[in-house]
Amino acid sequence: MMRLNKFIAHYSSYSRREADRAIKEGYVKVEGEVQTNPATQVDERFAKVVISGKKIVPSDQFTVIVYNKPKGELVTKKDPRGRQTIYDTLEHKYRHFIPVGRLDYASEGVLLLTDASRVATALMNSDLQRIYKVKIRGSVPELMEQAMQEGLELEDASAGAHSHSRITSMNFAPFYAYQIQKNTPNYSILKVAIGEGQNRELRRFFAHFGNEVVDLKRLDFGGIELNNLPTGKSRFLTRSEYRTLHQFLKEEAKAPQ
Repeated sequence: MMRLNKFIAHYSSYSRREADRAIKEGYVKVEGEVQTNPATQVDERFAKVVISGKKIVPSDQFTVIVYNKPKGELVTKKDPRGRQTIYDTLEHKYRHFIPVGRLDYASEGVLLLTDASRVATALMNSDLQRIYKVKIRGSVPELMEQAMQEGLELEDASAGAHSHSRITSMNFAPFYAYQIQKNTPNYSILKVAIGEGQNRELRRFFAHFGNEVVDLKRLDFGGIELNNLPTGKSRFLTRSEYRTLHQFLKEEAKAPQ
């Protein structure tokens, strides 16, 4: 689902401001009825939207880019405190692209962005593998390994959360895989693969065992890697990555809702 004004601006030559004006002045019909609220939600796949008598036909084409997010950037359009956001670094032509999930301020690595909300939603809600390299304070205890293998249910998952987060309890599914690359009393390094993207999930998981995450880098999202992409730079998907993504979207469309 997406806002009507965004739908028109995305799939026609109208700008967002022109779309707002056309809607408010009664030139837009959705399913045969005039809509004057720019915030009306429409399904971009099936909605019949007509503006000044001309039907808008959404294109099935979409673009996905990979951004190598650096630490110290927020995944948001604008920060009230004036902190750097990804859109300050990305080229202006990507201003309307939607991030697929988030990486927090102190995290880095693979961030996918797309100009199609349905693609962003499908990827965000998927159980596609996400691979991270994590550096934590302290060693890896047996209980942590057991939780990575079997999953973990926490009524209080506030440790490791953002101070303003309203999420308290959290269920952690078993990790797809993990590899302990370094294990010392001072710090440890792990490579982990998970299939979820809950709010600060890994920071909360490790904090539960008293291990603060000091470095977190996403290396892979659904088979899409950085491929030597420098920090703060973006690239388009390769043909092979697009083929895989189209196949994933086809299977998602067939799956029972």
